[in-house]
Amino acid sequence: MEIEKLIEESERSLAEPFARAEKIAYRNTCKVMEAFHKNKIALRHFVQTTGYGYGDEGRDTLNALFADLFGAEKALVSPHLVSGTHALTVGLFGVLKAGDTLFSISGDPYDTLTEVIGGAGNGSLADYGIKFKKCELIDGNFDREGIAAGLADTSVKVVFIQRSRGYEWRDALSEQKIAETCAFVRECGFAGCIFVDNCYGEFVEETEPTQNGADICVGSLNKNPGGGIAPTGGYIVGKKEYIDRIAGRLTAPSVGAEVGSYAFGYQYFYEGVFLAPHVVCQAIKGGLLIGACLKKLGYTTSPSLEVLPYDITRAIRFETKEQLIGFIQAVQEASPVDSFVTLEPWDMPGYLDRVIMAAGTFVQGASIELSADAPIKEPYIAYFQGGLTYEHCKYALAKILKKLMNDLYLA
Repeated sequence: MEIEKLIEESERSLAEPFARAEKIAYRNTCKVMEAFHKNKIALRHFVQTTGYGYGDEGRDTLNALFADLFGAEKALVSPHLVSGTHALTVGLFGVLKAGDTLFSISGDPYDTLTEVIGGAGNGSLADYGIKFKKCELIDGNFDREGIAAGLADTSVKVVFIQRSRGYEWRDALSEQKIAETCAFVRECGFAGCIFVDNCYGEFVEETEPTQNGADICVGSLNKNPGGGIAPTGGYIVGKKEYIDRIAGRLTAPSVGAEVGSYAFGYQYFYEGVFLAPHVVCQAIKGGLLIGACLKKLGYTTSPSLEVLPYDITRAIRFETKEQLIGFIQAVQEASPVDSFVTLEPWDMPGYLDRVIMAAGTFVQGASIELSADAPIKEPYIAYFQGGLTYEHCKYALAKILKKLMNDLYLA
């Protein structure tokens, strides 16, 4: 099938989900604008600070802005949170102590948290006497019986939910499912902290986990809320009692969120979250388009094209390792930066298997930009995400399809 015709037909079939995605983006943009106005964002909030950062108005107002956007009591937004994994780690160490149990009710957390939770001799939670247990999802749904049984353990102080699929063949969790499950956890008598890894899910729906029963919500500014231009950073939002404790882990218990400067200024953090609803919409539309085209060519992708996804990722199943690697390489070749680089799998720090990652991005590793990655293991599944503009997604898709078809990856 001619590539241009394939893309055009797929676009036409996606008119309804595209319109729904744009409607969500508009409503989230309204939410962002109201938060900007409430916090009276001004040029002075963009200026750099040095040293201890006492009275850093840009930092403090950015915190207040994120708290409003996520319907939370308080927030920590910092360039010193270097990744989503770091933000999650700081958050978990802030709300757990020796003898406590961390209970994941969405199965295993993302690969990079494995050593954070159970590593030996590396400063992990386990090293500090914090236990871990999990309850698997059943066909992508929460196991209520398993959750209730797990919560009978009085040492459980944090219930953990991973919103995105990670390296699993399942849909991301909807805000409706998260809300219903948070309510169920409370019905079981749990009075501790419900903690959500929100990576890849921000601004995909009209509400966030902290508006639906979660006490803490964590993510990376290299992903959705950075809008593709935040240079680094992460966020932790939620109830004041928990944020204050977490702030003591980010800096020190005696100073918390009162210190922390940034010598490069805060403009891109504010501008990034302003752009985020629109950029997320572009990524959602790009992911739907690649899913529709590859489905027509016989590939299996997830989530279903019948519903809007609940995060920005799309999983694509391949038959062989060579097909998988070829797809990831094609994404890199269609990127604006380092398109000439030939990717190879490698032993990436924090991952359980060898990984291949395409990220020809302006911000290193920013997965809100056009990117894809995959562990080299069976089943051979690539995880595609991002795209700052729909037009770039469409351009990249044509290049990817050409490579797949020319290399005879199709039967």
